[in-house]
Amino acid sequence: MKVLVTGAAGFIGSHVAEQLVSRGDEVVIVDSFDPFYDPAVKRRNITSLLASGKAELVEADIRDREQLDQMLGDQRIDGIIHLAARAGVRPSLERPGAYVRTNVEGTQSLLDIARQRGIRPFVFGSSSSVYGDSTPVPFKESASADQPISPYAATKRAAELLCRTHAYLYGSSMVCLRLFTVYGPRQRPDLAIHKFARLMLRNEEIPLFGDGSTERDYTFVADAVDGIVRGLDWCLRAAPGSFEVVNIGEHATTSLASLVEMIATELRVIPRIRSLPAQPGDVQRTYADISHARELLGYDPQTTMEEGIHRFWQWLREQPAS
Repeated sequence: MKVLVTGAAGFIGSHVAEQLVSRGDEVVIVDSFDPFYDPAVKRRNITSLLASGKAELVEADIRDREQLDQMLGDQRIDGIIHLAARAGVRPSLERPGAYVRTNVEGTQSLLDIARQRGIRPFVFGSSSSVYGDSTPVPFKESASADQPISPYAATKRAAELLCRTHAYLYGSSMVCLRLFTVYGPRQRPDLAIHKFARLMLRNEEIPLFGDGSTERDYTFVADAVDGIVRGLDWCLRAAPGSFEVVNIGEHATTSLASLVEMIATELRVIPRIRSLPAQPGDVQRTYADISHARELLGYDPQTTMEEGIHRFWQWLREQPAS
């Protein structure tokens, strides 16, 4: 297959692209190298991919459908994995319009390209944040998910609805994967595990929002990638017009306080904590019911938090300025 992967120079996307290439697929990497964090990091992520001869880079903004379509030329595309997004709950409170343009309008741009080129399999990377703070745990895909508490979550939910409409109207086979706090090698530097580890290594204070009781269902990147690739394979098998929403998590929770302790233990440091008020937009708990993922995709996460943090630390200490 030749698979177009948006956001493929980023954290999750680069791992997905590598997995596809390793099993014999070709990949079209689409990325704008947005300066949300250092673009040089993202370029390093795909160095070996481009050297493999099985991946090509299309440097384009997904919001500009005409530019992207032109740069793709007339090459055959067999499926799309759409992971590009403007990320982060807290920044979305400050720039909601930017999130709408990238996460909603950008998704519609990809859907238009899929329709025009007759590309049926389509995987959309959604987020557990769509469940908000009022959904009973563990989160089931059947929950209404109609009370998001951040612009980021609202744009992800809106994009899911665009995907559902597209599948109904144009006969695509689509799956929206609600990813639960993915971590591991190449994790974005603004996310908790990466940020906390670097602060600990510099003996700087860790900003702890709230009382440390918030809980997340942390998903190791290898498990998330397995779920994403399985989602693509399901789309290939599914009948035209098929649409599913699927949780991709570990079905386990870790409190913020416990997370800090686990990272400190792995790094063999004593953390310095700076307590701060809870932040608007942050949910109290995420917890994935993955029974649907197991049944539909054969998804079976394997990585414990302790093992995942150990593997993250092995990667981090090899990085520049680590």
